[in-house]
Amino acid sequence: MNLRRILSLAKDEVEQRALSLRMLIMAPLLTLFILGACWGISDPDASLPSSISADTPFEVLFVASLFILLSATLGVVLFGFDGISRSRMSGNLAIELAQPIARRELAWSMLLGTWAVVAIPTLLLSIAGIILIRIQMGEWASFADISLFLFSTAMLLFWYAVIQMYASSLAKDMGSSIALGVAAWLLFTMVWLLVTVLVASILGVESSNTTDPLYETFSAKVDLFSPNGVYHLLLETRLAEDLSRPISPLLVVLATALWTLLPLVAYLKRFEKLQP
Repeated sequence: MNLRRILSLAKDEVEQRALSLRMLIMAPLLTLFILGACWGISDPDASLPSSISADTPFEVLFVASLFILLSATLGVVLFGFDGISRSRMSGNLAIELAQPIARRELAWSMLLGTWAVVAIPTLLLSIAGIILIRIQMGEWASFADISLFLFSTAMLLFWYAVIQMYASSLAKDMGSSIALGVAAWLLFTMVWLLVTVLVASILGVESSNTTDPLYETFSAKVDLFSPNGVYHLLLETRLAEDLSRPISPLLVVLATALWTLLPLVAYLKRFEKLQP
C-alpha cells in the first residue's frame, strides 16, 4: 500500500468534511461537552454525587470521558453513517473504484478521513480540558495518565469509525444507512447497561445492587464486548483499586487488540467485494 497516497486522500476527506454543515453542528457540541465537563467537574466548589470521585486530575478526566462518549462518538456516527452509501447512491463510488488505486488504499483513506475529522478536534479539546483542570485544581495529571487518556479516546473513535463505515457499506439507501448507524450507537451508548443487567439476571448474578463486587466483576467482563466498555476499562487501569472494577489488565489489552483488528479486517474484506 502507498501510505503517502492514503494520507493524502484522507486529508482531502477531512478538509471537505471540516467545512460541512455537520461540523458546524458538532463543533459547539464537542466544545460544550468536553470543556464544560473538565471545567465544571474540576471546580473545587462543584457539588457532585457522593458516588463520583473527582479528587485528582485523572479522576476528573475519567468522569469527563462520559461526556466524550455522548458527544464525540455521536460525531463519528454523523460523519460515518453515509460514508460509503452516499457515494454509492450518487455514483461517485463507481468512479472512485475505477481509478488506478488499490481498493484497500481507498478503504483506508475513507476510514481515516471519517476518524480524523472527529478525532482531531476531540483530542485538541481534550488537551485544552486538561489545561482547564490544571487551572482549577493547581496540578497536572501525570504524563502516563494523559497519554492513556488520549490514546484510549483516539482508539474509541477509531472503533466507532470502523463500525460506521462497515454499516454504511451494508446499506442500500440513505434510510438504511441512518438506521444502522444510529442503532449501533444507541446499542453501545444507551442500551448496553440494560443488556448487562439482562444477561446477569439470566445467569443468576444479582443485579439489583450495582455496587456488589460480584456484579462489578461480571459487568467488567460483559463490557469487554462493547467499545464503550473497553474504553472505560482502559481508563480504569490508572484509577485507584477501590475505584476500578476487578478484571485482569491482560483481558483489557486483549479486548483492545480484538476490537481494533476484527472489525477492521471485516471492513477491509467487505470493501474488497463492494459493488458500486
